[in-house]
Amino acid sequence: MQHRIIVLGAGYTGAIAAGRLAKRLRREDVAITLVNAEPDFVERVRMHQLAVGRQLKPRPFSEMFAGTGVELKLAKVTGVDVDRKTVAVLDANGAEELEYDSLVYALGSGWNDQGVPGTTEHAHQIASRPGALRLRERLAGLDAGETVAVVGGGLTGVEAATEIAEARPDLDVVLAARGGLGDWLSPKGSRHLRKVFDKLGITVHEHAAVAAVQADRIATADGTSIPAAVTVWTAGFAVHPIAKATTLEVTGTGQIVVDRTMRSVSHPDVYAIGDAAMVMGPGDKPLRMSCASGVPTAWQAADAITGRLTGGKLPNVPIRYYNQCISLGRKEGLIQYVTADDRAVSAALTGRFAAVYKELICKGAAWGVANPKVIPTRRRPVVRELARAGSAANAPA
Repeated sequence: MQHRIIVLGAGYTGAIAAGRLAKRLRREDVAITLVNAEPDFVERVRMHQLAVGRQLKPRPFSEMFAGTGVELKLAKVTGVDVDRKTVAVLDANGAEELEYDSLVYALGSGWNDQGVPGTTEHAHQIASRPGALRLRERLAGLDAGETVAVVGGGLTGVEAATEIAEARPDLDVVLAARGGLGDWLSPKGSRHLRKVFDKLGITVHEHAAVAAVQADRIATADGTSIPAAVTVWTAGFAVHPIAKATTLEVTGTGQIVVDRTMRSVSHPDVYAIGDAAMVMGPGDKPLRMSCASGVPTAWQAADAITGRLTGGKLPNVPIRYYNQCISLGRKEGLIQYVTADDRAVSAALTGRFAAVYKELICKGAAWGVANPKVIPTRRRPVVRELARAGSAANAPA
């Protein structure tokens, strides 16, 4: 019998894991199913570009995985039973239950309203394609001089504010940050960020925690009222809630606790990658939710599954950071170099060259997902005894 591997979610991490497994394991030995609700790959790191009307290159999974042996299941995941080793899905034909021997959980994250009153009702988000498209429609309907308020001073908020300000110079763009603008950057990086914000005419409210969102304004904790025809909420991410409803060991935020091979510490037939996993990086610090963190976890999980099924070596590559790549519109960028545990160092690239650098990083990430067959790799046979032993050890009592 084939060893059944199900990958849940086809974002950067899920799609990469499925493609990497298909390249490393013989088709006659494994059945790899990739479950995703949408038929094409979404470049989540470009949602701020989509929101201002830029067109993104379509990347259908049917083309990406043609000839790889990966079966695409277009369905929404509605539940996971890790004790029975089943996944409940809903597709165009109705509800269905899928059985697995190994599960790769890559359902990722969505926006987090942080429990702030009015956010769900009145704010827009760019953590998903539907959210970015709704924001695009709303921005297109704004008249000159109206105000767009971006809440959140992290990477997503900075990119969203600068993209909107560059694409729509007729609008007044405001950023509300809980801390100082770019306070995590080096002095050089921080100076450049402020320079770009000034050039684009973005008004910044620093140390301004937003306490409420209304239809036409936001209110900060100190009582300041900031008019806003549109509010864009970028203040953090929340993981998909399904894992927390299972018997998997998860953190208080719902991330699955894994070891260094991305294997669940409570259910060894489950691997979690990307935003869905609580992964400890250098200095025993949790990796931040990002594409930069997620892609290496996908490599790690795929190689660990391959090693365990074929009797090969397990991966032992530490996951670390090198830089933070920030787009500041289409003409400006900032590449902040960091330590292994993501702390800024003095070195930084700025300006047009940094914008080109960031664009190459984005294109490279998408290329890696869209071309799972390009780099040839010898497919290895599954050792039946190892596969059977793993399934028996993980079976419910």
